[in-house]
Amino acid sequence: MSTDTRTAVSILEVGPRDGLQNEAEIISTADKLGLITRMLDAGVKRIEVASFVHPGRVPQMADAEAVIAGLPDRDDISYIGLCLNKRGVLRGLATREGNKRGIDEAGCVIVASNTFGEKNQGQTIEQGIKENREMIRFAKAEGLKAQVTISAAFGCPFEGAVDPKTVMHIAQEMAAEDPTEIALADTIGVGVPAQVTDLFGRLRELLPDHISMRAHFHDTRNTGIANAWAAVQAGVSTLDSSLGGLGGCPFAPNATGNIATEDLVNLLNRSGIDHDLDLQKAIATNQWFESILGRPLPSLVARAEA
Repeated sequence: MSTDTRTAVSILEVGPRDGLQNEAEIISTADKLGLITRMLDAGVKRIEVASFVHPGRVPQMADAEAVIAGLPDRDDISYIGLCLNKRGVLRGLATREGNKRGIDEAGCVIVASNTFGEKNQGQTIEQGIKENREMIRFAKAEGLKAQVTISAAFGCPFEGAVDPKTVMHIAQEMAAEDPTEIALADTIGVGVPAQVTDLFGRLRELLPDHISMRAHFHDTRNTGIANAWAAVQAGVSTLDSSLGGLGGCPFAPNATGNIATEDLVNLLNRSGIDHDLDLQKAIATNQWFESILGRPLPSLVARAEA
């Protein structure tokens, strides 16, 4: 399959949400805002700041509204709130009431596995398709941008391999609602570059030009950065990453962190791919956040260049 000639990509920082959601110790609202503002200073333009989930299921996200209320009001930044259902979209919309800045994007999620979908958000694939169709319509009608992530697209922790036809069926259903972008997520870090090339090649052929592709990789089996490079070559315009490689899913056994923002920036820098982030500022943020967590973060580049 031919490779793309892309010379620039965007980096979507997911550390404040996906990076922290699995942490056992609750991170304070002030420290979450400190992480966000430092990453904005490093050049991040899109950032996933919170998840609108029940605090009993994901306690780390219980202060979602407080975090959003403290965000810098910057016109050049797009703030994303993760929404698993219509209640989540309603909470996202409520952050914009009374002339508040609030979130800019509703990050909708559907799981490409019945078992994982039921454990993660109480939905089978077909129920998730119906719910996400309604979520996208609702968010757009109320003035939010709406994008959707197909989770566990590369493999399920309970069912094993996921049929690419299942992933494309979901993508086609989501594309019918005209979201701004569709992401494929390797939630358990089982994917390899050949699989990335195949799935995003199929997705590119399926989507109209105005719907962008985004990639979300976890580094559970040490293939995350290689997968990110395969995604760039397959024409993906946006890559998710988390400061320091933090992350993990509370409902996916043994899933480790996202690819590290610092490692991704290093890859792109040395490959001549333009982006907006400053590596040294990201490393400085890594060092600051280590003092918050009380332990080193997984990023290899931050350790090598510190």
